[in-house]
Amino acid sequence: MAEEEKKFSRQIIGKTVVSKTGKRFGEVGDLIFEAKTGELIHMVLSKPTPYIEKLNLEKDKDGSILIPYSAVIAIGDFMVIAEEDIV
Repeated sequence: MAEEEKKFSRQIIGKTVVSKTGKRFGEVGDLIFEAKTGELIHMVLSKPTPYIEKLNLEKDKDGSILIPYSAVIAIGDFMVIAEEDIV
Protein backbone atom coordinates (compact mmCIF):
# COMPACT_ATOMS: atom_id res chain seq x y z
CA MET A 1 0.00 0.00 0.00
CA ALA A 2 2.82 2.44 0.82
CA GLU A 3 4.32 1.99 -2.64
CA GLU A 4 0.97 2.89 -4.26
CA GLU A 5 0.82 6.09 -2.19
CA LYS A 6 4.34 7.04 -3.26
CA LYS A 7 3.40 6.50 -6.88
CA PHE A 8 0.33 8.71 -6.47
CA SER A 9 2.43 11.42 -4.81
CA ARG A 10 4.86 11.36 -7.71
CA GLN A 11 1.92 11.78 -10.07
CA ILE A 12 0.81 14.94 -8.24
CA ILE A 13 4.24 16.60 -8.08
CA GLY A 14 4.78 18.78 -11.14
CA LYS A 15 1.09 19.18 -12.03
CA THR A 16 0.01 22.67 -13.04
CA VAL A 17 -2.24 24.31 -10.43
CA VAL A 18 -5.20 26.26 -11.81
CA SER A 19 -8.31 27.79 -10.29
CA LYS A 20 -11.73 26.57 -11.39
CA THR A 21 -11.96 29.80 -13.43
CA GLY A 22 -8.76 28.89 -15.30
CA LYS A 23 -6.20 31.16 -13.59
CA ARG A 24 -2.75 29.56 -13.47
CA PHE A 25 -1.01 29.52 -10.11
CA GLY A 26 2.16 27.53 -10.79
CA GLU A 27 3.12 23.88 -10.25
CA VAL A 28 2.97 21.49 -7.33
CA GLY A 29 6.53 21.40 -5.99
CA ASP A 30 6.00 19.29 -2.87
CA LEU A 31 3.35 18.00 -0.48
CA ILE A 32 3.11 18.54 3.26
CA PHE A 33 1.24 15.94 5.27
CA GLU A 34 0.56 14.95 8.86
CA ALA A 35 3.05 12.16 9.62
CA LYS A 36 0.84 10.28 12.08
CA THR A 37 -2.31 10.17 9.95
CA GLY A 38 -0.99 10.65 6.42
CA GLU A 39 -3.49 13.48 5.88
CA LEU A 40 -2.39 15.95 3.19
CA ILE A 41 -2.21 19.47 4.64
CA HIS A 42 -0.60 21.75 2.02
CA MET A 43 0.88 21.78 -1.46
CA VAL A 44 4.09 23.76 -1.86
CA LEU A 45 3.86 25.82 -5.03
CA SER A 46 6.82 25.99 -7.38
CA LYS A 47 7.17 28.31 -10.38
CA PRO A 48 4.49 30.72 -9.08
CA THR A 49 2.89 32.95 -11.69
CA PRO A 50 2.82 36.75 -11.37
CA TYR A 51 -0.91 36.51 -10.57
CA ILE A 52 -0.43 34.44 -7.43
CA GLU A 53 2.54 36.47 -6.23
CA LYS A 54 0.15 39.43 -5.87
CA LEU A 55 -2.05 37.48 -3.45
CA ASN A 56 -1.12 37.45 0.22
CA LEU A 57 -0.97 33.68 0.74
CA GLU A 58 0.59 31.62 3.50
CA LYS A 59 4.28 30.84 3.02
CA ASP A 60 6.64 28.32 4.61
CA LYS A 61 9.88 29.25 6.39
CA ASP A 62 11.71 29.25 3.05
CA GLY A 63 9.23 31.71 1.51
CA SER A 64 7.51 29.14 -0.72
CA ILE A 65 3.77 29.65 -1.23
CA LEU A 66 1.49 27.10 0.45
CA ILE A 67 -1.89 26.08 -0.95
CA PRO A 68 -4.21 24.27 1.50
CA TYR A 69 -4.95 20.79 0.20
CA SER A 70 -8.55 21.30 1.32
CA ALA A 71 -8.92 23.77 -1.60
CA VAL A 72 -8.34 21.01 -4.19
CA ILE A 73 -11.53 20.17 -6.07
CA ALA A 74 -10.15 17.97 -8.88
CA ILE A 75 -6.99 16.20 -9.97
CA GLY A 76 -6.51 15.25 -13.60
CA ASP A 77 -4.26 16.80 -16.20
CA PHE A 78 -4.27 19.82 -13.86
CA MET A 79 -4.66 20.32 -10.11
CA VAL A 80 -7.86 22.39 -9.87
CA ILE A 81 -8.42 24.46 -6.75
CA ALA A 82 -11.21 26.67 -5.44
CA GLU A 83 -9.59 30.11 -5.32
CA GLU A 84 -12.13 31.39 -2.79
CA ASP A 85 -10.85 28.75 -0.32
CA ILE A 86 -7.30 30.15 -0.29
CA VAL A 87 -7.74 33.95 -0.21
